[in-house]
Formats: sequence, structure tokens, C-alpha cells
Amino acid sequence: MKLVKSLLLGSAAGLTVMAGAQAADLPVRKAAPVEYVRICSAYGAGFFFIPGTDTCLRVSGRARFEAGYTQSYQRGSANNGGDLMGYRGLGRLNLDARTQTAYGTLRAFVRFELASRTGAYLTSGTAQRAANAFPALGVDTFGRAQQYVNVDKAFIQFAGFTAGRAASFYDFYAHDFEIIGTSLGSDVSSTNLLAYTATFGNGFSATLSVEDPVFRRTPIFGTGTAGAASQFQVFGAGSGNFTPVIAVNAAGVPVGVANYDAIQRSRMPDFVGALRYDAAWGSAQISAAVHELNTGNASSFTPFPGFPASIPGGVTAPRPTTEYGWAVQGGVKVNLPFIAAGDALYLQGSYGVGAQLYTGYSTYNGSYTSSGNVAPGSSFSNWYSDAVIDPFTGKLDLSSSWTVVGSYLHYWAPEWRSAFIGSYGEQSFGKGSRAGVGLVSGLVGASLILSPTASQFAFSNVLRDTNQIVAGASLIWSPVRDLDIGVEGLYARQALSNGRVVDQNKNPVTPTGVVNGVPTFGGVPLATVNATDSFQVRMRVQRDF
Repeated sequence: MKLVKSLLLGSAAGLTVMAGAQAADLPVRKAAPVEYVRICSAYGAGFFFIPGTDTCLRVSGRARFEAGYTQSYQRGSANNGGDLMGYRGLGRLNLDARTQTAYGTLRAFVRFELASRTGAYLTSGTAQRAANAFPALGVDTFGRAQQYVNVDKAFIQFAGFTAGRAASFYDFYAHDFEIIGTSLGSDVSSTNLLAYTATFGNGFSATLSVEDPVFRRTPIFGTGTAGAASQFQVFGAGSGNFTPVIAVNAAGVPVGVANYDAIQRSRMPDFVGALRYDAAWGSAQISAAVHELNTGNASSFTPFPGFPASIPGGVTAPRPTTEYGWAVQGGVKVNLPFIAAGDALYLQGSYGVGAQLYTGYSTYNGSYTSSGNVAPGSSFSNWYSDAVIDPFTGKLDLSSSWTVVGSYLHYWAPEWRSAFIGSYGEQSFGKGSRAGVGLVSGLVGASLILSPTASQFAFSNVLRDTNQIVAGASLIWSPVRDLDIGVEGLYARQALSNGRVVDQNKNPVTPTGVVNGVPTFGGVPLATVNATDSFQVRMRVQRDF
């Protein structure tokens, strides 16, 4: 037994030695070296090389909390009536990738923004109309809670070209010093574009940009539904946007109105040009834009009283026309280090015809809609249409607008700073636009208040020339780098350029008559105004990283 055991142990030892010898003859695979992330210093702080590539990447972001108080004139259910407070939490993620090439730097930049917001003002109808947000639908949350999901930036820059979703090259100041940008002035931070920028040295550059027109459209004036009783009715969701044009029979006799489809189509991009200068003392820019306005065909026919709905031989109306709005803007930024380190002053002015969103006249009250007001339930609304279709010729009668803004940033100390903002603007419509549409409205059965043949017509706010003031100031504390804790107060006033209107806050009715120059309802005098105002206070806590 001992002999057998010894033989087995000896055999096992022999096999082990042989296997070890054979293993020693096999090639040994070395572990792959660890590739550590390397710092990329070519483009500033925060960049690193993506392992295995020559592309430098910077990851950054933002976390923000905001709360606001705004004035309200009503407690109705519509338009956040009665809401005084609003809140918002916002997250931002930035990805900035750059690669050096024989043609210069190849850059791709992406920014995502996500926000949850509730209550007065911080739920944005403007963002919702531009497809950047979606609303809650509950009984108590409808119009008061909103999620914001936006690809704020997604562009490529290469050899002077910029392609993708980026800030419009028309803009300059773009609310740079404001907690929430609401001063009058253009600020389309995200649009789709293809642009080329040429640099000439000594700080000069010029850009030609082809931009998405959708984000620069203020609706052409129209009604909610074809043949509606009141042609001064703002269009509603799903009801279309129509406006009346006189139609004639075969003998040339006016027999009714053709209801034109006034929703604009995307047929031509906007063309933007900018000339810019940057230097140690600051920067300056002159920019201009051309913007197409168009309408669709007549969609239906509404006869005048006494004429049949179907006219023998048919009816004809002027063909829809296309017009071109335009805008120009000039701005300058001056650095003021001799007052305090970091101090700067912006001055900017813009004028446009048929291009209200290029002047930014509706920034405070809300864009992408035909009307807005300074606070829920305020005395009257502003009207913003880029154009009115002349009911007698079918041609577009373009509105005009202009704005000026000044903004000064001052550092009281390295940790404390304030911004002081002031802006003013005006918008006016063609002299015959309001009267013409009102007259045709009366002929198709609209209320007499909307017809220029009635004395009450003078007290309607629709398509009235107006002006606005938006001003404010802020105080921001930055106890550590990239942390802001601040508060901002704003005052806004909108007014008629001439005349008065019924005060809808005190008398939300349509007057039935006028006595001694005063509108009445059932014989009772109604209050009138020519201006309305509001104020807001906001606070913000923000950390950038």
C-alpha cells in the first residue's frame, strides 16, 4: 500500500513539473496600460481629452431655484387669475467638444435645459406656444404647473460656419444682466440657423445667417373662426386664424366677405446680417433682418345681409399677397473698470416694420400671440400683430414697432453687484387697418361696438397704437465663486398712444352706448383708462459648475 501511494505521489509531482515547464514556454500577455484622463489646456479651464481621441471636452451645468411675486387684478380662473406667487426649479447640462484641425477649431456644443415651474408668471405661455414646454391638465394645476424640456443649444462650428440650434445672430444685449429677461428688446436665444462669420482682424467680424422664421412670427391679425360674429376676436387654439376680405359677384358688386386663412406658412427663411466689433473697451454691433409674411387662400364665404350664400356665377376676392418685414438694430457695450472692476453698460435700439419680434416689443407681455397684458385682469390688453389684411384690397398692411433699452451692471464689492434696467417701446398700425376691418365686421353682423360707424368703437382696445415702459433693478450676492443669491424688482406700464378704452378690470362688459362722450352699459357710465401698470419681485439662487 505504501508503495502504491508513493508511485501516485511521484507521478503527480512529475506531471506538475512538466506542465509548469510547458507553461513557461507560452507567451505572456501583458495587461493593457491604463489611459488616464489628460487635461486639455488649449481652450481654457475645465477641458480634458476624451480617452483615445484628440478631442477636448468640457462638461458644465447649472442648478437654479426661483420664486416670484407678481401683481394680479382678478381672482378669475382664466390666465392664472388671482395667482400671486410662482416657483421654478431649473437644471442645465452643457457639453462642449473641440478638436483642432487644419481648418481651425471644430466645435460641437449642446445644452439641455429641464425645468419644473408653477404659479404666476413663472409658468410661461411664451415657452408653451413655442413648443418648449407642456402644461399640467388638472383642475387646480391647469395653467399653473408646467414642465419645460428644451434642447436650448445644439450647433456645430467649423471654418467660420455655424449650423444648428443657436442664439440668433441678430441679437446683441439679449437681457444679459437680468435675472429673468423681460426688458423690451430682441432675445431669441434658441433658433435653427446656418451662418457664416468672416473675421477681418483688429476685432471686426461680419456674419450672414439664414434663420428659422417660425421663432420670429407674431400672428397676422385675424378672427377665431371663419364667419365669426366679431372680427375683433383673437384666434383660439384649434379654431384657425381668419380675416375678412370683400368679395364681389360677376358684376363687381360687393356681396360678402371671403374669409382668408391668415396662418403663416414656412416658405422662406429669415435673412440676418450683422457687423460686429470687439475690443478691450467693449463691443458694438449693427444688425439687420428680412422676414417674410404670407397668408393662405380664402377658405369660406360669408354673405352680406340680403345676399344668398350661393351667388350665381360665383364670387371673387383679391388674391393673397406676400410682404417682407424688416428690422435694424444697433447696440454698444462699454466696459467701465474705472468705476469698479466688472462694471459695464449696454445701450441698444431697434426699429422694425412687420417684424415685431425683432424689436422685442412683446417681450414682457408674452410673444407668439396676438395680445397680452401686464398682469392678469389688468385694464386692457396690448395688440401685437405684424400685419393686418386690408379687407378692401387683400394686401397686408404692416405694423411698425421700435424699442430702446439701457442696462448698467455695477459691482459694489467683489461679492455684491446690481443691475439697473430701463426700456421703452412703441407699436403702431396702419391708419386704415382698424377702421377697415371694423367696417367689414359690421357689414357681416358684428356688434356695433366694433364698427367705426358706432360711437362705442373709439373705446375698443383692439389694434390700438400703444407704448410700454419696463424698468427694474437687482441686487445679487456671490459669497463664493459661481454661486448667486439675488433679488430683482420690475415695473411695467402699457399705455395707449392716444384716446381711452373701457377699463375691463372695473367694467368687464361691452358698452351699449355713449352719453356725452362717456361709454355706457344699460345707461350706466363705464370707467375708462389710457394706461395700466404692474410690478413684480423675484429671487434666485443659482450655482454654475
